[in-house]
Amino acid sequence: MPQTAGLPARRAALKLLDAVLRRGETLDQAAGAATQGLRDHADRALARAIASEVLRWLVDLDALIDSATKQRLPDDAKPRMVLRMMLAQWLRLDTPPHAVVATGLELLAGGPRRLAHGVFSTLNRKGVTLPDVPTLPPEVAERWGERAPAIAAGLAYPPQLDLTTRDPAEAAALALEMGGFSLAPGHVRLPRGTSVEKLPGFKEGKWWAQDLAASIPARLLGPGEGRHALDLCAAPGGKTLQLAAAGWKVTSLDMSARRLDLLKDNLKRTGLKASPVRADVLEWEPKHRFDAILLDAPCTATGTCRRHPDVFHRIRERHIEEMAELQAALLARAATWLASGGRLVYAVCSLESAEGEAQADGVSLTPDPVRAEELPAGLQPTPEGWVMTDPGMLADEGGLDGFFIARWLAID
Repeated sequence: MPQTAGLPARRAALKLLDAVLRRGETLDQAAGAATQGLRDHADRALARAIASEVLRWLVDLDALIDSATKQRLPDDAKPRMVLRMMLAQWLRLDTPPHAVVATGLELLAGGPRRLAHGVFSTLNRKGVTLPDVPTLPPEVAERWGERAPAIAAGLAYPPQLDLTTRDPAEAAALALEMGGFSLAPGHVRLPRGTSVEKLPGFKEGKWWAQDLAASIPARLLGPGEGRHALDLCAAPGGKTLQLAAAGWKVTSLDMSARRLDLLKDNLKRTGLKASPVRADVLEWEPKHRFDAILLDAPCTATGTCRRHPDVFHRIRERHIEEMAELQAALLARAATWLASGGRLVYAVCSLESAEGEAQADGVSLTPDPVRAEELPAGLQPTPEGWVMTDPGMLADEGGLDGFFIARWLAID
């Protein structure tokens, strides 16, 4: 009997969701095993899109399901998971209801297909809709406090594609050629869904993919003029490339051999120079002090929730506490490696105060407040001179990832 068209992609999406919600894996970690049977890139992309939209709108999808059942389905029940997928496809991916039913019910072969069909049909007849903005899980909204509504406002859609150009002077021409626009020197923004490898200038190394917010930390170190910079936790290398392009002599340190290989590949593609070092920051000792240090520290990555909505459902207080402890240790070591007059920039792609403001309060160096003119138009530093971005900022231009960034000077 021939297999229903599109069913393998839905099965892969179901596996992705199980890996995230039951085993606590990231979408990236789960993707290899979940999609290994899908040969077509479009099928892999569809599986990822279905899973991502379910995770982005999970609270609201569950509310719709609960409104159509007399007895609440357990959170981990397969019919609930399949119904989440069916509704996400219909309400977010514009899949026709008949196609949703044909592929969704097949996932429940031998199970309660009639229940799932009845719930979906009821909601379809009612013409239900999702809210304009995803509802955050209660524990996430509580952590983010007053910022939560503004952050949620930027989460309805996956992000657009941001590029950083090797030569800032080429950004305007590249943006025009690619049909994009620029929000800062050396920046190009393109519509979501753009295939990176097919864009002009990729093979020539004229640019690399990097969210606008992620490009800010390196921008805050200014031109290198041949001075020495240390990029800690550097791979896969976006900030190393920025520093090298700005004239710094860069030492790029990371403990992952696989990620350092990606950094080396990026250096080769762009023709930029740096010195990669495989080492653990907590054990490594430099041979000299540095004029600039960029610590893009390991973190919970909750600031990347637009592109990685799994963070809403995986990250718990214990993860935040573990990361905060590591970040404090990394900051303490990095602060001792600055030359007199050198600058330290600390950054995390996190929206958690324990990984941002609390870390900055514990640094003993002299604060070097960020000025508004150093930031992309529309962004402002905090009164403390820190940078705090979130997905709700620059909303008319497509938003940006959430980051916390702070800067200090070493003064003897």
